[in-house]
Amino acid sequence: MHIHILGICGTFMGSLAVLARELGHTVTGSDQGVYPPMSTQLEAQGIGLMDGYHADNLKPAPDLVLIGNAMSRGNPEVEAVLNQNIDYMSGPEWLAREVLRHRWVLAVAGTHGKTTTTAMLLWILEQAGFEAGYLVGGVPNDFPVSARLGNSDFFVIEADEYDSAFFDKRSKFVHYRPHTLILNNLEFDHADIFDNVEAIERQFHHLVRTVPSRGLIVRPALDAHLDRALELGCWTGIQATSIGSEVPYMADWRAELLAEDGSRFMVVHHEQPVATVKWSQTGLHNVRNALAAIAAARHVGVTPDHAVAALCRFSGVKRRMELLADVGGVHVYDDFAHHPTAITTTLEGLRNKVGEETILALIEPRSNTMQQGVHQQTLLPSAAAADRVIWANLNQMDWLPELIEGYRATAEFPDRHSVESTVDALIDRVLEQVSGPCHIVIMSNGGFGGIHQKLIAELERKTG
Repeated sequence: MHIHILGICGTFMGSLAVLARELGHTVTGSDQGVYPPMSTQLEAQGIGLMDGYHADNLKPAPDLVLIGNAMSRGNPEVEAVLNQNIDYMSGPEWLAREVLRHRWVLAVAGTHGKTTTTAMLLWILEQAGFEAGYLVGGVPNDFPVSARLGNSDFFVIEADEYDSAFFDKRSKFVHYRPHTLILNNLEFDHADIFDNVEAIERQFHHLVRTVPSRGLIVRPALDAHLDRALELGCWTGIQATSIGSEVPYMADWRAELLAEDGSRFMVVHHEQPVATVKWSQTGLHNVRNALAAIAAARHVGVTPDHAVAALCRFSGVKRRMELLADVGGVHVYDDFAHHPTAITTTLEGLRNKVGEETILALIEPRSNTMQQGVHQQTLLPSAAAADRVIWANLNQMDWLPELIEGYRATAEFPDRHSVESTVDALIDRVLEQVSGPCHIVIMSNGGFGGIHQKLIAELERKTG
């Protein structure tokens, strides 16, 4: 069968392309504004990529078109699919029908940390010999591709709350029917499709409704929005996670920090010490991710001590505080932060790791929610752990310069935040501010105009 994918370079649709190819299908796809790591992964898999959306991309007509949720009516290729009566469906529906049916699905949902937690859980199962299938919304460093069919009854999947397609406004994860479910957290996001956080809580409730009574739900002990989603109805056993003494009752899984930056911690199960995680990851968010992965792995038979041993060898995920270069002591990182909470936890984790060393954050508010200015009140405070912050206004959002000017008028250190509207201007500003060893964190959920390698090249030129 010839399957053509619209929006193929998105992390989810690109992973579907890999699975379809592994199933033996001929796979092609179209997209625009493509960037690594997904584009390079697809090319390595021998999947044909077409630049831009055109009716001619459908000649000869494929047997099936999978339409990504970024596609809408009016897109030339979408219109051609409908006018030519070509068979089509959403990516999540195809995945559920062709891959997930009759398998034990372990799903990871939440506003933050889905990709990393999915990769952690997958790595634990891999080290235990499960050979599970998987789909990760990114490229895990410990695996060559973002998805595979696997050789067992188990399938690990990143479960996104975003809608399925323009013709199916249900959240993707409603299709997956997990037996083991991790709920990492719940906050307001995706303002382009959700009116308020209550609408997201309702979608999470729909997901909870699909988990069997003999399944398991793992969640943090402290999350008011998850509380409300579960109060709408839950028929499945729940295990809670926490750090230290943050809750007044006994959580099922708890971490005792042995290093402030989260690089070492003791895993405690039902108040009994299990083993110590000592790894390369930092940040309390990753400690929480690890606890959830350990609990989920235990549900399918991996003992906690084996899970901890696996996590000690976990290499992380591309674009999650990925160290790209060390240019004469100037460390350049790439991070996928897309929400103020993600910015906060990432930068605080780095601060706890590097102490008083200088941190410079380059942040592109790129998500639909960010661009609409929904998070204006929390955006600047989210980067408090950085010494200097340069905001990229590449999409010419009127509210962002106004926000920075308002800060400067009242702040004790008015030059701490600045804004630039082009990548070149941003790089020039960085070069002005870098005078010695420091940590530069580039934060965006997109390609950021190719700034990563451009900046590294300029730093190397400057240091000569």
